[in-house]
Amino acid sequence: MSWDRNAGGGSRVPRAQGGRRPFVRPPDDPPGTSRLFVAVPVAEDVRLAVGALMEEVAGAPIDRRAFGQPRWVRVDGLHLTLRFLGATPDAHQGDVAAAIVAAAQGTAPFRVVLSGGGAFPNAIRPRVLWLGIVEGADELSALARRLGDLMAPLGWPPETRPLTPHLTLARTDGVPGADERARRLAEVAGDRRLEWGADRIILYKSILGHGPTHYESLAEARLTEGA
Repeated sequence: MSWDRNAGGGSRVPRAQGGRRPFVRPPDDPPGTSRLFVAVPVAEDVRLAVGALMEEVAGAPIDRRAFGQPRWVRVDGLHLTLRFLGATPDAHQGDVAAAIVAAAQGTAPFRVVLSGGGAFPNAIRPRVLWLGIVEGADELSALARRLGDLMAPLGWPPETRPLTPHLTLARTDGVPGADERARRLAEVAGDRRLEWGADRIILYKSILGHGPTHYESLAEARLTEGA
């Protein structure tokens, strides 16, 4: 393992062989804040099907970390992220919850179809494994824009990059053989088609600790066609 100095000072962070960065646990959030994001939850039957697909790609159980395995996400927390809010003062959670209710009003429920798999930034040196969205991507993007407009007055500036809807399955940066997992995912997911009706958005709190991050639901808003 070699070392690189970071751009902000003299501390050094490890770099894994082959140029991949090792996993580094995010720093604790400031007291009185919670790490929040807004997302569309995945239906239970689809979560189970995705979990089976993940184990097929892994070739092993995904509920415990083994050498050479990606950091698989928790199946019970699968979601489609609309907006990451980061460390948010707990006192402002009510305002954020009101914003997601307003975003859900006037947005009709819609169908989401997952099919195909890929990796960010590419399959040769992947950092994230994901499933693609072949139906529902436009609706997710429109919902994210609506939410962004409502969050701006609360102190969250508009996103400068368009949403790229996808379902994150694993983080692979620094994992030996991650490119093989990316190729296997493309093979396994190419002929799969998993769908459900998206009918709500949820404000989640990320709970960090040992093992994969899990999520607590803080507020929920049903999609309603009428404003």
